Amino acid sequence: MTGTSTLRPVRTESERRPDRWPALAVLVLAVLLVAVDATVLGLATPYISEDLHPSGTQLLWIGDVYSFVIAGLLVSMGSLGDRVGRKRVLLCGAAAFGAISVLNAYATTPGLMILARALLGVAGATLMPATLALIRNLFHDPRERSLAIGVWGATASAGTAVGPIVGGFLLEHFWWGSVFLINLPVMAVLVLVGIRTLPESRDPDPGPWDLVSVLLSLVGMLTVVYAVKEAATHGFGPLTLATGLLGATALYGFVRRQLTLPTPLLDMRLFRDRGFSGAVLADLLTVLGMSGLVFFLSQFLQLVQGRPPFEAGLAELPAAVGAVAAGLVAGHAARRFSVRAVVSGGLAAIGVALAVLTTLDRSTGYPLLGAALLIVGVGAGFSFTVTSDVILSSVDRNRAGAASAVSETAYELGAALGIALLGSIVTAAYRGFTGPAGTPEAAHESLGAAVEASASLPAPTSEALLGAARESFVHGLHLASGAGAAVLLATSAVAWFLLKDQRLEKEF
Repeated sequence: MTGTSTLRPVRTESERRPDRWPALAVLVLAVLLVAVDATVLGLATPYISEDLHPSGTQLLWIGDVYSFVIAGLLVSMGSLGDRVGRKRVLLCGAAAFGAISVLNAYATTPGLMILARALLGVAGATLMPATLALIRNLFHDPRERSLAIGVWGATASAGTAVGPIVGGFLLEHFWWGSVFLINLPVMAVLVLVGIRTLPESRDPDPGPWDLVSVLLSLVGMLTVVYAVKEAATHGFGPLTLATGLLGATALYGFVRRQLTLPTPLLDMRLFRDRGFSGAVLADLLTVLGMSGLVFFLSQFLQLVQGRPPFEAGLAELPAAVGAVAAGLVAGHAARRFSVRAVVSGGLAAIGVALAVLTTLDRSTGYPLLGAALLIVGVGAGFSFTVTSDVILSSVDRNRAGAASAVSETAYELGAALGIALLGSIVTAAYRGFTGPAGTPEAAHESLGAAVEASASLPAPTSEALLGAARESFVHGLHLASGAGAAVLLATSAVAWFLLKDQRLEKEF
């Protein structure tokens, strides 16, 4: 916070910047870019499965390798932005994101698709920390910053609505690769307008960018998450244990190195702040609990309930509407009541909604599903907006990139672990179904593969196969939703204690 006089408030830099709101408009385009890409993948999954014929494990890799890579690089990229300039990192990352989206669109094999998603993670790691760090440097007045963070979060939520709707329209009229090409016009606008409107900011005394720390962070995150994924899917074999041990050793080395460097990549002392640690933990566990549902919901809507892609996209709209509305008022609510009341209340609401979704089946009417998704969105809008504000307010603005990266790392790591753990629950439950005589082995890999296999079978066999496969998939979805509900309700209780006495800053 800027220093103040005992006689009158000091005029803040954000008040002297009349261009701060147009600059925010450019920043949220980057958020929109990432959110749209994340949501369209879920809609495109059945089509990718039909065209590229990935195995069940490859399908999970397509879904989560982006999060694995981005989680491993966020801290490094946030720290890089603090050193060389957040605007520079953001615009270069946006240009790369658009170019690599083309590679995603034209992938011809599961392996190439996984590689393209991994490269997209490298580019994506530059975007989110830079946007939040620039907001921290543009808006010094706490109430304005809360509103800006609310707009930032609301745009991410709006992207989750725009992505399925636009993606659904494209999937009904073009091939699945077209859903990735929608990144290109957004990227072009962001880069061209951002060059003119965004101010450059960096840490005036950043120290060197420690490449050893970068390598330790990347190796540690990638191998630990991979080990968790493999253990959840195949159990604890020697290779899985060795990989997990390598990752844990690398992360331990990363932490030890940060504690000894004069200018670390990540200041580990931030975690001594109970509010900072509580907000980061809440973000990680919340996304973990929600990720399994988010990844498989589009498949449920299309392959179980038989909705076309555009309708499936519209069906997910209430979650985004709720998140947008809640995000815009979250800062005000946290100041009027308390940080822990808003965060814990939001997380509990998500947990209850996920518990309701354990009753879903093929005949479930939309009012129940839509109401549950609306509650999920409202809860997420309140909790994520306030925790982001807490995290940014905990650090000096010169270190905003690293702090923002911690926030986004928690989010992406939660997404990767959620898809790995809860996704593995769905996959394991699905593979166990008993189909009629003549069921191809490939039908047990994924629900999309079962739908494709059924097209070449006689009508009675086809109907029996689809019925068994759908029932097994829904059973897996129930298990994942129940586990997610338990995680969210437990996280709500933990956040209530860790965020005790936490307050958002008042205006200057």
